[in-house]
This record gives sequence, C-alpha cells and structure tokens, in this order.
Amino acid sequence: MRLGVHVSIAGGLQEAIGRARRLECTAMQIFSRSPRSGKATPLSADLVQNFDRERRSLGIEPLAVHSPYIINLASAQESVWNGSVRLYQEEYQRCTLLNAQYLVTHVGTSKDAGEEVGVEQVAKAMGRTLDFLPKSPLMILLENTAGSGQGLGHRFEQLASIRNRVKAKNRVGFCLDTAHLFAAGYSIHTEEGLEATLQDFDRIIGLKHLRLVHLNDSKVPFGSKVDRHWHIGEGHIGTAAFKRIVNHPDLRGVPFILETPKLTEADDPRNLAMVHSLIARPSRRVLSHT
Repeated sequence: MRLGVHVSIAGGLQEAIGRARRLECTAMQIFSRSPRSGKATPLSADLVQNFDRERRSLGIEPLAVHSPYIINLASAQESVWNGSVRLYQEEYQRCTLLNAQYLVTHVGTSKDAGEEVGVEQVAKAMGRTLDFLPKSPLMILLENTAGSGQGLGHRFEQLASIRNRVKAKNRVGFCLDTAHLFAAGYSIHTEEGLEATLQDFDRIIGLKHLRLVHLNDSKVPFGSKVDRHWHIGEGHIGTAAFKRIVNHPDLRGVPFILETPKLTEADDPRNLAMVHSLIARPSRRVLSHT
C-alpha cells in the first residue's frame, strides 16, 4: 500500500521533499502554490529537475497536486469562469512540469444556476484544459465533496456526469475523500455502509477509475454536510471503520493520502503510525516437520 500525507511547501519544493522523506512517505500530495492566491512562483528548470530526481530516488509515487481553492470551474458567471479556467490551465501546466501523476480538483459551485449548468461548465473547463496540453500524461482527479452550500461533487452521479461529458475521458479519474463521503451521507463508518458505498461507486463510475483516496476522519457527525477533517480513529468515523477501509480488497493498490490536521509536528507521524497499525499483515505459514 502506498501511503503519504499532504506535505507543506513552506520554504520551497525541496523542503517538501525533505518532509516527505522524514515521514517515510511512499506517496505524497502538495500544493504547487498558495491555495488561496492566484499568483504563483515560476518553476525554474533546475528546481523542477532537482525535485523530480529526489522524489524518484526516494520511490515516492504517485505525486498528487491539489488545485487551488480559489478556482471555481462550475461558475455560471463568465468572468469568474474564465479566470478560473486560466488558473486551472496554468496549474495543469505546472503539474506537468513537476512530472506529477495527478491534479486533484474540487469542481466548485454554480450557485443559483443549478446542478446541470454547473456540471456542463466543469466539463467544458476540463475539455479546454486537456486540449491546452494534449500530450501531457497528467490525469485530472475529480474529488468528492462534503455537500455543503451549493457546491457540486457530493454525489457520485454528479461526478460521473462531468466525466461523461469530457471527450478525453481516459485523462480523467477520481479521488475519494473519506471525511467528505461521511459528511455527504455515505455510511462508510459501518461494514454494510462501506460495502454499499463501494458498490455504488463501481456501478455509477467504476472502481477502475479510482486513483487516490484521501484518508481523513471527521470531526462532525454523519450526514452533517460539513467539511471538518480529523485525526484517524479520533473522529466520528472511528478506528474500526478505518481498519476495514485500508484493508478492503476493492481498494488494494489505491494510494492513500492523509489530509489530517497539522496542529503539532507530532500529528503527521502519529496519524501515519495509526494507519500502519491498522494494515493487516500476511500471516506466515508454519511448516510441520513431523
């Protein structure tokens, strides 16, 4: 199982690699810029080369980049949508330069324009972005949301509808966030609910298109439609549920990324250790010598 965290880029990309190395990550996620600002520091050729070389030498795969929060691809407001598409294309290009495998994307909100308009706007934005760099191997991952406000992406049907409208479907996959699933009303905290959720995802989208899981407990109760990540096993989803999740055969081979709170320097190591403790180890056969 590939396991890592969302790593801070404070101090630069090389500092992010150092943090991932100290945490013994085998996968990682970053922002390539401030998530709440449109301005981005240019990526020099030397920086990109050094970052890529060190990441690969450490065997960290995949590298996922989370898109900035200020991007709203679902907006029905022309100026907002055009600005978001420009930023998204820029981010897609930056991720390509970094040799990232995935660009994790929140689809945004269409507000009063409605779901159908929002779905169409996101699909159109992604089509333009993929046409912008047609030979890039970078895959866009649509991430499910908690369902707060008028945002899209909290139901599998919405995410599937977006992908179905993109011409280059092979360049679009999915990321599931456990805290978001739980808040949106998918009962992954129970054994039966986890099975039903994965079956629904497979029926509506297809498990073969699931490329990443954000592993987060929830600070808020089931179905609250509020996005509040919490430490693994210490929230409303609970330890038993996470043990089922990390060992589920349908999720075997899918990388897990923790986006749990970083209130102290001990938090990431503690959450990683908790996940490792839940992973079932293959039993050893005892040979008889009689």
